Parts: sequence; C-alpha cells; structure tokens
Amino acid sequence: MDENLYDEFGNYIGPELGDDDNSDEESEDELQDEWDTKMEEEEDIQEATQDTKEDMEEDEEMSRAVVLHEDKVYYPHASEVYPEAEVLVEDEDTQPLETPIIAPVKNKQFSHVEKKLPSTSFDMKFLAGMMDHPNLIRNIAFIGNLHHGKTSLMDLLVKETHVLDWTATKNERYTDTRFDEQKRKISIKSMPMSLVMQTIKGKSYLLNIMDTPGHVNFSDEQTAALRIADGAVVVIDAVEGVMAQTARGLRHAVEEKLPICVCINKMDRLILELKLPPTDAYHKISHTLEEVNTILEKCGYSQKISPELGNVCFASAGYGWMFTINSFAKVYADYYDFSASDFSKRLWGNLYLHKKNRVFRAKPETSKSKRTFTEFILKPLYKIHSYILGSEGSQLKAMLGECGITVKNEDLLMDPKPLLKLCLSQFFGNSSGFVSMCVEQFPSPLEAARNKVRHTYTGELQIDAGRAMLTCDKRGPVMINIVKLYSRADGEKFDAFGRILSGTVRVGTKVRVLGENYSLDDEEDMTVAEVTKIWVFESRYRVEVNRATAGNWALFEGIDLSINKTATVCDEKGNSDACIFRPLRFNLESCVKVAIEPIQPSELPKMLSALRKVNKSYPLVSTKVEDSGEHTIIGTGELYLDCVLHDLRMMYGELEIRVADPVATFCETVVETSSLKCFAETPNKKNKLTMIAEPLEEGISRDIENETVRLDWETKEISDFFQNKYNWDILAARSIWAFGPDSTGPNVLIDDTIASETDKTKLSSVTQSIVQGFQWGTREGPLCNEPIRNVKFKLLDANISSDPIYRGAGQIIPTSRRVAYSAFLLATPRLMEPLYFVEIQCPADCVAAIYNILARRRGHVTASLPKAGTPLYTVHASLPVIDSFGFETDLRSHTEGKAFCQSFFDHWDIVPGDPLDKAIVLKPLEPSPMEALAREFMVKTRRRKGLRENVSINRFFDDHMLLELAKQDADLQDYFQE
Repeated sequence: MDENLYDEFGNYIGPELGDDDNSDEESEDELQDEWDTKMEEEEDIQEATQDTKEDMEEDEEMSRAVVLHEDKVYYPHASEVYPEAEVLVEDEDTQPLETPIIAPVKNKQFSHVEKKLPSTSFDMKFLAGMMDHPNLIRNIAFIGNLHHGKTSLMDLLVKETHVLDWTATKNERYTDTRFDEQKRKISIKSMPMSLVMQTIKGKSYLLNIMDTPGHVNFSDEQTAALRIADGAVVVIDAVEGVMAQTARGLRHAVEEKLPICVCINKMDRLILELKLPPTDAYHKISHTLEEVNTILEKCGYSQKISPELGNVCFASAGYGWMFTINSFAKVYADYYDFSASDFSKRLWGNLYLHKKNRVFRAKPETSKSKRTFTEFILKPLYKIHSYILGSEGSQLKAMLGECGITVKNEDLLMDPKPLLKLCLSQFFGNSSGFVSMCVEQFPSPLEAARNKVRHTYTGELQIDAGRAMLTCDKRGPVMINIVKLYSRADGEKFDAFGRILSGTVRVGTKVRVLGENYSLDDEEDMTVAEVTKIWVFESRYRVEVNRATAGNWALFEGIDLSINKTATVCDEKGNSDACIFRPLRFNLESCVKVAIEPIQPSELPKMLSALRKVNKSYPLVSTKVEDSGEHTIIGTGELYLDCVLHDLRMMYGELEIRVADPVATFCETVVETSSLKCFAETPNKKNKLTMIAEPLEEGISRDIENETVRLDWETKEISDFFQNKYNWDILAARSIWAFGPDSTGPNVLIDDTIASETDKTKLSSVTQSIVQGFQWGTREGPLCNEPIRNVKFKLLDANISSDPIYRGAGQIIPTSRRVAYSAFLLATPRLMEPLYFVEIQCPADCVAAIYNILARRRGHVTASLPKAGTPLYTVHASLPVIDSFGFETDLRSHTEGKAFCQSFFDHWDIVPGDPLDKAIVLKPLEPSPMEALAREFMVKTRRRKGLRENVSINRFFDDHMLLELAKQDADLQDYFQE
C-alpha cells in the first residue's frame, strides 16, 4: 500500500477512484459535509464564548470604575421612552421664582377707548366731505383756569352731537381719556374733538376744538393747542372771575395773534351759591369783562370783549345750557315776530326799556327800572330756577308747558339738580348761539392762513410751498406742522398730531420729517418716512380717512420715530427749499428736577427707553444725565413731575424706580465788573484772548428770551433797539456777536476790541469758535455747572496766530470757554434761584395763617385783595421754588382745606450770601442762616453732581494769569484756593 495515498490519520488523499467506487465516494462526501458543518458550529460556539468572556471582563472593569454624580443615569432618556415625540428638556431654570410659569395675558390700557364708532347726529362721510372745504372749518382752542369748566363745556357739545349713554348726575369728562385724569379730576393732556354743528341759521360747520388743561403746570399743552388754532375761547368761572392762569392764557393768545372770545361759565353759581339778585349778578359779570379788557388792552389787543359785539357767550355746562345774547334775542323774536339782530344790540350795557314809549334809552324811566340784560335775560333765568326748585307736581308741569318744556311725570320725581338740568337744556335748546359766535368771530383756515404762516414759518415765503401755505392751497406742496405726539391706549406706540397748512396728504405718501434743528445748511435732523394711516382724532375714538387736505387737523401713523417734540412734514421730492415751523415757545419755565434710578440695575435700558417716550409725550419736560451719571427729569412743578413719574413707572417702563427728593434748578450770575482783565492762552501758546464780565442791564434778558430782539435782524435794527431802549453806545450795540447759551439765551457776547490793537481779519476767522466757546461756558457755569444768566462778556483783545493751522477750533473753543470762566469768577459771582408766583384763594379768616406759612418758607405776600361779589380773598405771593415743596399740603392743613393755590415760575432772584465764602461752616442737619444759603446750595449741588466742593482756579486760569493775580491781590488766591 502506497503511503502517499493516505494521511497520518489513515484518510485517503489520493486521486479519484473509478465508477465502481461512486457510492463509496458519495457516502464519504456526505460525511465530509457533516464534519465541516459540525466544525463551523463548534467555531461559532467558541467565538460566542470568547465574546461573553470579554463582555464579562469589561463589566467587571466598569463596576470597579469611578463614576461621577452627573454622569450617572438613573432613568431612561425621554427620547428612548417616547421615540416618536419631540421632547424639550430645559437644562437650567432661568425664570425668576416670582414669575408664574404660565403668565396671564396682560391687557395694557391706560385710557378710555370706544369699542366702536358711536352714533352721531352727523354722518362721518359728511364730516369727511366738509374737510375738503376750508371755508366751512373753524379751528378753536378752549383755554382758561383750572376747574372753570372747559371739559364740561366740551361734554355739552359732545352730548349734543353724540348718542351716548350718560347719566344725568355724573360729569362724564369725555375728553379726559386717561384713567389718571379721571381719578385726579383734572385734565393732563389737551385733546381734540371734530364736530359738525349748526349755527342759528341752520348752516353746518366743522368745528375742530381742542380742550386744554387748566392747571398752570400743564401750560405747555395750552401752547401746543394755540399753535394750530385760529381762535381762542377763554372760559371763565362767573364767581371766581379772572384768575392768574386766565390772564396768562389771554396774554398767550395775543402773542399767538389769535382772535379771542369769552365764555362766562357756571352762571348757575351766581343764582344757587352766591344767591345774588339779578342786578348784582349783572355787575359781577360786567366787572369780569372789564378785567378781561384791561388785560387785553395792556397786551395791545385792539378788539373789545363785550356781549353786544358777539364775542361773549354765557353758559352753565353743568346744567346743560349755553346762549349768547343773539340766540336769546331769537327766542323773543320768534315769539313776538321782530328783528332779533336789532334787539340783541340793545341787550347789554346801560340801556333801559321805557315801557310807556316802547323805546330804549340810556337813562332809566324810573328808579326801579332794570337794565335790558337784567330785565330780559337774567330775570327770566332766575324765575325758571325758582319755579323748578320751588314748585311741585302738576303746578310745575303746567308752568314748564307754558315755556315749551315737556317733562314726563316720572321726571318730576327726580332730584332737583337733574330735573333742573333736564328742563334748562330743553328751554335753551342746542348750542347754535355758541357755533354762530365761533363762525362770526373766528376766521376760517383760508382766511387765517396768511397771518398764521407769517407768524410760525421760519423760511422764505416766495417759494412754491410758501405761496401754497399763504393761500391754504390743497393742490400745493404738502406742509404739516406737527405739535404733539399722542400715545396709543397701551402706551406702546405714538402717533403725530398736527395741522396741514397746504397740500393733500394721502395714505402711503412718502414725506420728509424735519426736526427742530433742521436748516437748509444742516440737513442732519431729517428723515424720510411713510404715512401709513390718517385719522380724524375724536379723543376716545378715531375716524380713519384715506386723505386729509389743507386747513384740517389730523393724526398720522408712521412718522413719529424721528420726532421728539415738534416737527415739520413736507413732500419727499420737489420741496427741497422748505424750512421748518418755529418750535413752540412756552410761557413757562421748567425749574424743578428729580433724580431717578431703577431699583434693579439690570432695568436701566428699560428706564432709558421709557425716558425717551416720556420726553415725546410731554412738550416741556426735559431729561439730562449729570456728570455723576444720575438721570434727572426737569419739569414745571410737583404735579407735573408726579404725572411724568406715573407714566414712567406704569405706562412706558413697567418698572420700579427710586426717586430722589425734588430740587430746584439754579443759575449763575455776577453783580460787579471783573476786577482784572482776564486772559487765556491756547494750549499751543500761539493765541491769546482777553475778556471781562459785567452784569447785564435789567430787562435785556427778558427781551432776548421773549424774542423782542433777535440776532437774525439787520445790524442796524439791533443797534437801534439797544440804543433807544437801553442807552447803549453805537459801537457796543453794533458789536454784538452772540447770545448765550443759545439764540434766545440771557447772556451777551460783545466784540470790544480796537482795530488798531487787534487784527480784525484774523479775529473774524475765529469768531465762530469764540462764540461756540462762549455758549459752551454759559451753558454750564463754573460754580456748579448750572447755566449762566444776566452777564455781558466783552472781548477786549485777541492775539491770533497768522498760521491757520495754529488757530483751529480745537485750540480756540476751550480757550474761549476758559477765559469766560475766569472773567466770570473775578466779577463777584452769585447764585440765582427761581421764584414762584403764588395765587391763593381763601376766605377772609384764613389770610393770617397764609402769612405765617409763607414767612416760614422765605416767601412774602405781594397783594391781598377781596374778590368782588364774593366772600373770598385773593392773595398774591412770591415763594422760592426750593422752599415750595409740600407748600400746598401745608396750606390745606393750616386752613382746614379752605384755601386753594396755584403757583408757577415768575422770575429769577439772587440767593443771599457769597457762594465762594469758605469761612462759612455748614453744619449737618441744621438749617443754614440766610447769609449762608448761597454757599449751602452751591456745595450741595456740586456734591450731587459728583464735583469737588470748592471751585478751583487751577482749572480756569493759566499760569501767567495766576502770577498776575498774585501781583494784583494776594487775597484772591486764598479766595479760590481748594
């Protein structure tokens, strides 16, 4: 047997055998396949066993490993449990604990808004159609003192034209839309209403009426209303008469060149409260009109205010009636069939009816004869009141029927006041007499355009826009004077309100919005915006229109972002030479300020955003960031700032703020001429300026601020003004360079250099830089960074480098400011504080207490007069603003609530004492004596602003100047030394 055919195990490995061996081969193949399969299975089992051993070894290693707490997995992941659902897992809870997980929906609303357009006596399409006819429009402003009935008068007109569910016993105050206005029961914002009303003859007119606040702190709202009005209705309480705010409103209307009508409101008080006889009531009304005419005559107003001229109406808004002598004469004329106009001319003045001859004479027929106003108007009015209040049941109903008054039986069971209101409103009918007065006395926008544009527009009128405005052309270029920004009910957005002087504004129009600082030379304060919506503003609701034409008031959406206070809106293209309307000039000055900060420092951006919104909402408020970083708000008074802070917290910011105690603003001035010629060199030692400071003559600062004199006049015109009124020499009068700190600032810079000593050519090249330094210096004085006032700065000498590179603005402006400061400090500087004019109305027995209260606050009484026809006294006083905080509360507590006062800024006065006297020792928690007040005010103001307590001359005096000071007077060094 061949050994090569078999292996070591005895298996055949040789060549294939023949056919006879097939069966053996098949059996062997089967055995071989089984063997291979078995071997593969064994290998698989071995591999599985090996893997299991490896896994067990790995598990043993993992069990022995150190696992951190955060790496442990106790529960399966949410994606494993819910593989088909989207699962969000917050790794960190960033929501504060005080914030609910699901916050409730906040419905921010701070004012009343009608849910839908109310039903009116006129169709809104008819109103929109009348807007295209400026000769049928009258733009009117209601002005007057606090609580004299302006808003109630507006309610009377609204109730006549609107179908509203009003109760007879409640004053709705429809134009007081804000919730806080309703709670305080005073108006805070001026609100417009556009009403279609009929005259006595039945002709319809569109009356755009602006209801303004009566509180003196909100006089800025009155200013904005007068700017866009063509006439002013001054509302006067028949009992209180002409008050201080009434007189200020009259003067302001005259300044705006507006015709004036007077409404004697609350006539019912003469009958029901004072119980004056008809003759005495006539004298009381006549005395009030005489006071009005006296004030207007002093202002240069030529038109007399008198009922027979048609510019006086009589009303009792609380009882729902209003009439003029023309409308009352029509009642007689319709009954007796004669001429109402002829009869109305005889219903006022010293005219008497002679019954025998049936003629009117200036002399009474008998001693018991009454004037026609008393006989034909007051006596019937008194009789109606007495019958309604004194009669009952069927007797009263029969009497009312004779007068044309129909009442239901259940109406007779009403309380006296609602019943009186119901009967009198029926007797006098609608307000057609008032509408006729407005139509006849006030010009239409078409007639008033020339006067209005010349008074408010600052640009050239001989251009397309100017000519269109003068004729109130609705086809001309668009020119709109924006005077106010109204916030939405939620306080999130603002809409711009203004008067269209020319052109037609449509929804989707692209316009240019020109800010108050815009000029043809500097167009930086200009943006392009799109008018997205236009409304007719009706206080509590808005009527949307697709266009508005010249002569109308309108509210615009989409153009408010770049507007801060006021603005001018014109066409985007084709009106490039248009200028701005004059910014509002207020008759009041902001002199009270508070510092604020958020309780949560992280809310500072929110507070800054809210401050910007507050700045838009209130015309006269201003905000400032001091050097110390504190944010201050400056307003007109305590109530004004209280409203501003309410809006800041609740309406615009929704944040808690910390408010410091209120303080007064101060000014800095001098009382003598500089003791030395003060000079300063530029940092490069190439230029030198010499200047002195001296007090400005009394009255000049007032004339500059009131724009009685302006720098844009011709030089000769300015020179004549100062020569004739203040006896300036011709050289000084013609050398006025600037007013400071702005064009209406109460300081003057004069070029007093001599041509033989100073190169005028070089000086003229740096004039603008010197003026900028002067205005910078007068904006922030050296004593406590407060504005300088009543100072005349004279430039005596100027050595200017011949090389332009050495006399740039960076060299001259700081030097000009520094030399102005040094001249100021050597002219006996003093602090000035604002003083309030206080008007107090009280009974006679409270006058003594008022004297005592004022004496404790450095105030003094200037006048104490009885109010004619009343048991009241009117006390006029002067009170420092810094000592006025809490004065009203103090006054009420000492007079048991019988005294009522209003106070407003009157003038600036010098604070007693020397602010730079270091010999004065200020003791904490102790009141300073009178001679130390200036020092105390200055030190505390500097501390609050983060400045050093003492004024250092090292900041303002050059080394050469210090040496000169040492030579002249060694005491001056100690005076200013730190």
